Amino acid sequence: MDNLDISEIVRNTRAFGLHTYNRVTAHPDEVLQIPSREPGRPIRIHAYNTLNRGCQSTPVLINFHGSGFLVPLHGTDDEYAQAIVDKTDYAVLDCSYRLAPENPWPAAVHDAEDVVKWVLSQPSKFTPSQISISGFSAGGSLALIMSGVVFPSGTFRNVISVYPATDLAQSSAAKIAPKADPSLNDLPAELMDVFLSCYVPDIKERENPLVSASFIPVENFSGRFLLATGAGDALCLEAEVLGRKIKEQTDAHVEMIRYDGCEHAFDKLYKEGSVQEAAKDDLNAKIAEFIRQ
Repeated sequence: MDNLDISEIVRNTRAFGLHTYNRVTAHPDEVLQIPSREPGRPIRIHAYNTLNRGCQSTPVLINFHGSGFLVPLHGTDDEYAQAIVDKTDYAVLDCSYRLAPENPWPAAVHDAEDVVKWVLSQPSKFTPSQISISGFSAGGSLALIMSGVVFPSGTFRNVISVYPATDLAQSSAAKIAPKADPSLNDLPAELMDVFLSCYVPDIKERENPLVSASFIPVENFSGRFLLATGAGDALCLEAEVLGRKIKEQTDAHVEMIRYDGCEHAFDKLYKEGSVQEAAKDDLNAKIAEFIRQ
């Protein structure tokens, strides 16, 4: 594809994504602009439960939204962030990051790293021993990479990864949902190929542990992990394979949840009264309980 073809595909993909994920309006308590490694370029963060804390530091959950590393969906985790602050004493930092193809890998990884470093530099605001990290889809991949490669063991009290892409080297056509359901909106292989070609155009780099969490040496993982998947999601099995490896080959505490009747991004695409809505509510409650422990 030439540049004109790519631009048209990206434009159409983003328009489709923004139309599909119609819950993009966020209601944070405040919006932060924190420094990145590049002078003059801030990283935008939606902050929840951060006001009126006085001089006391707080436990904090750093979250990264889904995007396919391509679609600007910062704000779609607003309901999740609100659920966490309602059910725990945590502050939530819902973080943006640069997107491909304008900013291909490793831009998103660098932004996620810069966010965590900034949080670690604020011990009077955020309790260093009570920093947790979470993410959905592409953001779930970033959470795993932060905990398994970028930062040392013990940095994060809890790691929560929801329907992440963990093996970007595997052919998109080979990714098949364990319980495919034609009534669900599964990720088509063609769409995953668009994400891949924009985010990591160099095929050889897709086995890099900073791209695909499945290639992180399993002994690098430690602490407490919660991995959630949907049975109707083509990314389900690769995430579960990684979760089982961590559980069986390390001392990490790993909890895995698979939701039947749920596709990729089920917690964003649900209809009122649906199986997906019930799964979303259950997931938010389980994550809150997990980080309270």
